Amino acid sequence: MEIIVGLLLGAGCVLIWAWISDPAPRKRPRTNRFRALLDSAELYRVSTWGLVGICALAACASALMLGALTGTLAIAMLAACAAAFTPVALIRARAHRIIARRCAVWPLALDDVVSAIRAGLSLDEALGQLADRGPSELRPHFQAFRADLRAVGRMGLALDRLKARLSDPVADRIIEALRCAHDVGGPDLGVMLSELARMVRLDQRTRGELHARQSWTVNGARLAAVAPWIIVILLCLQPEGATAYATPSGAGVLIIGALVSALAYRIMIACGRLPRPPRTFAPRRSDSHD
Repeated sequence: MEIIVGLLLGAGCVLIWAWISDPAPRKRPRTNRFRALLDSAELYRVSTWGLVGICALAACASALMLGALTGTLAIAMLAACAAAFTPVALIRARAHRIIARRCAVWPLALDDVVSAIRAGLSLDEALGQLADRGPSELRPHFQAFRADLRAVGRMGLALDRLKARLSDPVADRIIEALRCAHDVGGPDLGVMLSELARMVRLDQRTRGELHARQSWTVNGARLAAVAPWIIVILLCLQPEGATAYATPSGAGVLIIGALVSALAYRIMIACGRLPRPPRTFAPRRSDSHD
């Protein structure tokens, strides 16, 4: 009876967790989400199935290691579940770092484009120069952009492929502004791009201040979620603790504790999380590989 009550409580926690999650306006296939995550982290050579295999390998290795250390099946299974999500979390953190570094240098890149345009170059030539003289974080992407532009001769298609490679909302907005500037032109092109650089700097400054205030909430949530499980693992290293958690009631306590920890972590992250700007101008997958 206690196990049934625990399972019902766990199901309720999962439903609450799903309810507080951000609703997706449009569902996409999970493989596409994995592919977008890998592209954001610049792991272009890793396939989605390769990521799934890495997650499975991490889960098996963690289960075997903790199972051998503690001799408790429930601990091994929970460790496998946690380890399965670890590669995705690491890739997501890498993607966030890369996007943050790129966002920080976009104003410098726009300043270079404005200087080139004022020197008499066209927008195509000014963007092509970023492949050699632009910020180092953006050079590989603009080298590919220049190669695409020379190969297809169409600015719109080259910008679409650049947008697909960069895979972040700030780049989407800047590239769409560059597309409009290329299509419309006019004598005020340099002024418009300078104003765009100023707006990007202002947005980065504001979000940077908010991220600094948010960091303590995130770190506190991680510490609060991990600390109890370190104690549980240390207890399971003792024969008495391993015997207690090897029983059905002990396994139920561990499962309920894992669900509560996950739910509490999710709530704390949701309370301190900044809303991510949506990729309103995100390209379709078919467009990026034409």
